[in-house]
Amino acid sequence: MFNSVFLLLLMFGLSLGTSPSFSVDYKNNCFRKDGEQFRYISGSIHYSRIPRAYWKDRLLKMYMAGLNTIQTYIPWNYHEESPGQYNFTGDRDVKYFLKLAQEIGLFVILRPGPYICGEWDMGGLPAWLLTKKNIVLRSSDLDYIAAVDKWMGKLLPMMKPYLYQNGGPIITVQVENEYGSYFACDYNYMRHLTKLFRAHLGDDVVLFTTDGAGVGYLKCGSIQGLYATVDFGPGANITAAFEAQRYAEPSGPLVNSEFYTGWLDHWGSRHSVVSSAVVAKSLSRMLAVEANVNLYMFIGGSNFGYWNGANSPYAAQPTSYDYDAPLSEAGDLTEKYFAIRDVIRMYSKVPEGPIPPTTPKYAYGSVKMKKLQTVSNAVETLSFSGPVKSTYPQTFTDLNQAFGFVLYRTTLAVNCSQPTPLSSPLNGVHDRAYVSVDGVAVGVLERNKVLSVNVTGNAGSQVDILVENMGRINYGREINDFKGLVSNLTLGQTQLTGWTMYSLNIDEAVRQGLLQEQPPIQKDPGQPAALSPPAFYKGSFIIPDGIPDLPQDTYVKLPGWKKGQIWINGFNLGRYWPARGPQVTLFVPASILSTAVPNNVTVLELEADPCSSQSCTVEFTATPILNATVLSELKLHRRLFTKDDFL
Repeated sequence: MFNSVFLLLLMFGLSLGTSPSFSVDYKNNCFRKDGEQFRYISGSIHYSRIPRAYWKDRLLKMYMAGLNTIQTYIPWNYHEESPGQYNFTGDRDVKYFLKLAQEIGLFVILRPGPYICGEWDMGGLPAWLLTKKNIVLRSSDLDYIAAVDKWMGKLLPMMKPYLYQNGGPIITVQVENEYGSYFACDYNYMRHLTKLFRAHLGDDVVLFTTDGAGVGYLKCGSIQGLYATVDFGPGANITAAFEAQRYAEPSGPLVNSEFYTGWLDHWGSRHSVVSSAVVAKSLSRMLAVEANVNLYMFIGGSNFGYWNGANSPYAAQPTSYDYDAPLSEAGDLTEKYFAIRDVIRMYSKVPEGPIPPTTPKYAYGSVKMKKLQTVSNAVETLSFSGPVKSTYPQTFTDLNQAFGFVLYRTTLAVNCSQPTPLSSPLNGVHDRAYVSVDGVAVGVLERNKVLSVNVTGNAGSQVDILVENMGRINYGREINDFKGLVSNLTLGQTQLTGWTMYSLNIDEAVRQGLLQEQPPIQKDPGQPAALSPPAFYKGSFIIPDGIPDLPQDTYVKLPGWKKGQIWINGFNLGRYWPARGPQVTLFVPASILSTAVPNNVTVLELEADPCSSQSCTVEFTATPILNATVLSELKLHRRLFTKDDFL
């Protein structure tokens, strides 16, 4: 009924020549929607981090909190994983997401990049851009600009019908993201993007930029023709922050485009927590001065698969992007949600009626796992493209692989009867390498941390090095983040040559059920190995179809397992690393579970399984653990709400 009335009013308005409008009123320091003063209270939600089945639930909860707007990124690499091959279906159906937001009554702030940051792999830029090795990303580099023009030529015409002026929900569109924090400071690049966006979207849409709340950031981040906004977190000096915005925009609405409700995590660092009281207090102060505010994040969601990013000095972000946000990773209502709703109620009307409840969680219990093949034994199955031979190791990009794992194989050139260092003298392991000699695990090399392991063996012994891409850097000058063995390895003083490389498509092999059991090898029982070669494990569990409301959401934890990747029913849930923390459980949405057939669980354990020393199981539980004690190897203390630590 609401939609019908809205459409009739829209058509009636158009017939009178009063088409919808959204603009900046510089005289009265506000936005204007259809001529009326308008202030948005918005929250960030990334459709790429939430299963499509839950988009409506999360958007409704945001609407019921009193938000009138949402903000979302469009990650380029999520939609164009290979050049010219676009995917806007299923969980990538951004047009459906925009329609849902509008049906619920939410406006949209669109952030299409091309660079987004967002703790997302390479800041949303596709890894295939790195095929030109010296490309200068986020600049006027001709190859970069050509790729951006082509992508925006596909995306922006799709978005144009969803602009508010055209009857859609999009009120503003951001160009680039926090460009003032990037070393290039290329005004011609920003001018080019401005013209490009205008050419595709028209002259009426409000285009804007976002930068840190400091004049230094705004000098390179703001440019004529784009409305300059700032971002800052709770506890900041609000007056000083908006004075920085006034440096670039002497008049017009005050805007905090990223007001941080929490903060990001890294493997090996404590889970970030920001008190509800601090968030509520700062939010109230901003609303009291009639500022427009976007709460980043309102719901964080999950970095399913391999989509997490990383920061410098290299530290990867975990699978959970909970962010200590008002809605949890699983969309649960929190104390912070209600504290924010109470603040919004002081300044704006909050919808009446019931809030969609927290989704129930179900503990399906323990699932026994059985060992399948090691990666080395399954390499012919896993490598659909076959082996590539080269004198020196090639990168993921050279092998036309964006994510996951590559197996590098060579032989010992000399006898190593005494422990001999196998080293990456130029710190060229990006990001973690699992080394075995003749099928025996000997150690792990890790970017910036472990550059050498000792090996023994005879001349001609097979050396297998499985290299994991743990996520590309998404912020700062190091976003040209090549993966794999990006420089040569040495054995003692000798450079290793004669490599065979296998690009692995593990996801496809898991989906097709190609991994087999391996006959058990008889060996003397002894102490469980501290390290074993990377291997696959499989189990299954049945969800009874006679119980109402099943399947339900759950969490999976891997007691005794070290580090790896987990798939459920062929869906890549993400990385687990309880040995380092802080995340222990992975969110399992009900949408990937089934009551009709057994649910298959596949684990790739990279370091050591618990199967010989304790139960060989994974456990489905109703309670998340995101704040476990961490084995911290990060020397640098990272401050809340401060991205300078990543530059």
